[in-house]
Amino acid sequence: MEKKHLCAALLLWAIACSALPASSGDLLRIGLKKHRLDVNSIKAARVAKLQDRYGKHVNGIEKKSSDSDIDIVPLKNYLDAQYYGEIGIGSPPQKFKIIFDTGSSNLWVPSSKCYFSIACWIHSKYKASKSSTYTRDGESCSIRYGTGSISGHFSMDNVQVGDLVVKDQVFIEATREPSITFIVAKFDGILGLGFQEISVGNTTPVWYNMVGQGLVKEPVFSFWFNRDANAKEGGELVFGGVDPKHFKGNHTYVPLTQKGYWQFNMGDFLIGNTSTGYCAGGCAAIVDSGTSLLAGPTTIVTQINHAIGAEGIVSMECKTIVSQYGEMIWDLLVSGVRPDQVCSQAGLCFVDGAQHVSSNIRTVVERETEGSSVGEAPLCTACEMAVVWMQNQLKQKGTKEKVLEYVNQLCEKIPSPMGESAIDCNSISSMPDITFTIKDKAFVLTPEQYILKTGEGVATICVSGFAALDVPPPRGPLWILGDVFMGPYHTVFDYGKSQVGFAEAA
Repeated sequence: MEKKHLCAALLLWAIACSALPASSGDLLRIGLKKHRLDVNSIKAARVAKLQDRYGKHVNGIEKKSSDSDIDIVPLKNYLDAQYYGEIGIGSPPQKFKIIFDTGSSNLWVPSSKCYFSIACWIHSKYKASKSSTYTRDGESCSIRYGTGSISGHFSMDNVQVGDLVVKDQVFIEATREPSITFIVAKFDGILGLGFQEISVGNTTPVWYNMVGQGLVKEPVFSFWFNRDANAKEGGELVFGGVDPKHFKGNHTYVPLTQKGYWQFNMGDFLIGNTSTGYCAGGCAAIVDSGTSLLAGPTTIVTQINHAIGAEGIVSMECKTIVSQYGEMIWDLLVSGVRPDQVCSQAGLCFVDGAQHVSSNIRTVVERETEGSSVGEAPLCTACEMAVVWMQNQLKQKGTKEKVLEYVNQLCEKIPSPMGESAIDCNSISSMPDITFTIKDKAFVLTPEQYILKTGEGVATICVSGFAALDVPPPRGPLWILGDVFMGPYHTVFDYGKSQVGFAEAA
């Protein structure tokens, strides 16, 4: 089963590069740049590869003078959700922004032969005719992710990461990208760092060829994420080893139980100091740099969200409308204001032609300039729903108090489209720690680590970093440990010894 099937809608990476040849035995580093979260990160954090095309532009080649003997390829972090970097394909190298994803194993980029997908029009495209090292393959293939699919054909060419050149790498030229996910994506393609067992077409992954061609010192790569929203550097992905400055103490290593994904067995799970018992006998876990949140069984995630007071984003917005604007909406309806004008008169929507838009949402032009995706209008939408419900109750001659109570009850039942769960930002300090047990060692996440803050000032929203994912035995119960976990814990992917290691991030 494709992992992207398992973590559908989860998840959800301006660049500069420099390098000295990795054959010298130096580490190849991927530097991470930090961007502050905004309100659109709610969706970005929940959707695996959903990105906004209009971000900061590629910075070009950059060298850290203090580390002149170390290969560095900076990456940037978009919304604490994904990390993307620049690679080159062909001779001379054609540049692409890609995601480094441990949850898949193929490299793909848009093809110049992609004519009928909008996503290809607005992203960099590989032109085989421009490369002197291109070798034709032509075999058809396709990949389906949780949030979209691509199809195309295999090709072969050199792949450059910094000055490190992987020769004769098979990759996919995508000729169709039908999903809207890829239309709004900040990245051009994906470079999978999983195992060949899940590689479409059984092609050899880029990482395998890095090792096989002797381009890295050790068959190890490691991720360090800086989750400080104010930090200039977002972290680093290091090929060929680990950097001791990235972690504290020693790593706890656990053997892989199944090759394909970086999968291992995890032990008990605690909320506060209380064991849930659900994984006491063991649960499968996958550590995945391409997933932004933590996904786990609904039984446990429900307990977590109950313990921290989380509720659906849409439900929360709806109840805000009832408590703060309910009586105003009622009075406007009773006074004879047309239902389609109530929310604009209440100041929650403004009319742009025939379309109502939330007054607290900036324009598309502003969003494109600032690198944010076009968001929805939650308060406006909640107001319009409340108007429909109240109007119906008015026809039934309900009293104001009973109608407002009824609408509030309906608000509690609204399902969030992507399963987002929000909490009161003022209650973070009173929330319990969440503990994962890996090889009998406790890996604790504090509320500050598992809660994502989006927006600023009065528009700040706090979102639970946990999402529900149910996979039945024998493969499940299954946890997906994404960036929310990999942020506090430096993660080593040891290909040579078939293990993963975790240590407190420095």
